[in-house]
Formats: sequence, structure tokens, C-alpha cells
Amino acid sequence: MFENRLRKNARHFRKWARARGLTCFRVYDRDIPEYPYAVDLYGERVQLVEFPRRRALQTGTVEEQREEVLAAVAAVLEVAPEHIHVKTHTPQPWGRKQYERIGQGSERFVVEEQGLKFWVNLGDYLDTGLFMDHRLTRARVREEARGQHFLNLFAYTGAFTVYAAAGGAARTVTVDLSNTYLDWAEENLALNGLAQARHTLIRADVLPWLEAQRDAPERYGLVVCDPPSFSTSKRMSGTFNVQRDHPRLLAAIRAVLAPGGVLYFSTNFQGFALSDAAVRGLEVQELTPDSIPEDFQRKEIHRCWRMVAPRGGRP
Repeated sequence: MFENRLRKNARHFRKWARARGLTCFRVYDRDIPEYPYAVDLYGERVQLVEFPRRRALQTGTVEEQREEVLAAVAAVLEVAPEHIHVKTHTPQPWGRKQYERIGQGSERFVVEEQGLKFWVNLGDYLDTGLFMDHRLTRARVREEARGQHFLNLFAYTGAFTVYAAAGGAARTVTVDLSNTYLDWAEENLALNGLAQARHTLIRADVLPWLEAQRDAPERYGLVVCDPPSFSTSKRMSGTFNVQRDHPRLLAAIRAVLAPGGVLYFSTNFQGFALSDAAVRGLEVQELTPDSIPEDFQRKEIHRCWRMVAPRGGRP
């Protein structure tokens, strides 16, 4: 049953991906409830993420099914077993650190997406370096970036910055607390021939940094903010909780938005409730589920909004 579905999906999505300039995409997304896996192709490699059901954990059948799934993935997708990276998604306590290292020294390689290139690493971290579910929003950013001052907050490996730079942004500012990911973002820019002085990378705790920019002269016509659900670090002034802190975060972003400026705000916290007061005075459009690509069958992976500041000035 799993192998047949995987084969059908692979035929469809390989053709679909070629037409869109993608060498990384999702082939199977927990389509069959009895096989709770996500199968992502990254070039000639696979990331296989299992979402074990409680009963399978209790009865000890997870490993048996995993072997069946691994065999099917290797055969159908014609991928060598050593190029299949298996990860297990288990519910984490609220407050798990984001993007923590789980391995060491895995080979990085390049994938292509909509005419751009990105470094990915399937072995060293739970996440690969490229959030494929934001592919459509990245395309929107590229289309709107020409001539803009662009700000990327909680930037991770800078994929949105690459798209904005490729779209002709006059200047980009990329902010993240991790030197590892800022280095990665810089390498992604270089990979696309975009490592220029007008693209600035800043290591900072986003919320205090933003609030310190309130009286700075620079204003941004295009902003992306995709914060973690929860984050804590010795380098932070406290913890970050997207539900608790998003009104303060949005207020700080509004202070640096140019008149008529656009903010793309996203979260993967499914229990998130956007504060009406926090967006009062903004033109707000929720993009989900249309912001989620076709290869992601499960539409609860993120929520995304496009918010526009008044043209008469900051509200």
C-alpha cells in the first residue's frame, strides 16, 4: 500500500518539480494514516521523517515498519540506502531549543529551487537548512523586492534574503542570533553570486535589536518575520514565546516599516491566535492555505499573513 502510493506520487511530483525548477520537494506527506512518514527528495538524497503513532510505540512495531518503508523508498526512488537520512519527530516539551545539532560532519550539498541554489545538510540538524513549505512565499518576496530595503528577521539560513536579493532589493538586512546560520546565509548568497556589501548580516537577539531601531533613520519596504514557536538561549535576554510576544514583536516591526511597507509574518505554531489589537491599522490578509505548496498534502504545517502598513505613515 505504501509502496504503491509512493510510486504514484513520485511519478507525479518529479514531473511537477521539473516544470518548477525544483530539485528538492516532498514526495509523500503522511498520505496513508497507517504509514505516518514524510518523504522529501533533495537531489539524489532523501530525508525520511517518521511520526510514530502511540500504539506503534507501545507495541514495538515502529522498527519493523521503518524497515519496510526504507526498502520501498530505496527501490521506488532509486536512492542508495546510505543516502536516506531517517529522523523521528516526537512531541517536544514547550521550550525545546530550535535547530539544535544532532550530528557532526555530514556532507553539505546544493539543491535548486525556482532558479536559485541553496546549501543543505540532511544529517547534522533536525532541519535541513531550507524550509520547503515557504517556497511560494519566497517567490512572492522575489516578485516584490525590486528597489526595496528588505529586512529578514529570525532569518535562519537566509533563503528569503537570497530571494529578495535576486529580485533586485536595493538593500537587505538579515538578523539572526546564530553565527552558524548567518555564515550559512552568507554562503547561500555567495552561491548565487549575490554576496555584495549592500546585503548586511547581523547577529542579534531579534526583539531587542528591533526595538533599538525605532529611532534609527532606516525604514523597510519589505519585511519577513518567521519566528520560532519558542526559543531560549544563553545569548538571549530572556525567552521568546510567539503567542505571548507577537504583539510586542509586531509593534516593533511596525515602527521600522516604511509607509505602505509589506510584512510577511508566519508561524508554525498551530495553536497560534493573532491578536486583533496587534494588527489594528494594518491591512491584513491571511495567505494560508494557499501559501502551502502542492507537494505538502498536510496543510497545517504553517500559517502565513501579508500585512501592509498605511501609506500615510506608521499607525
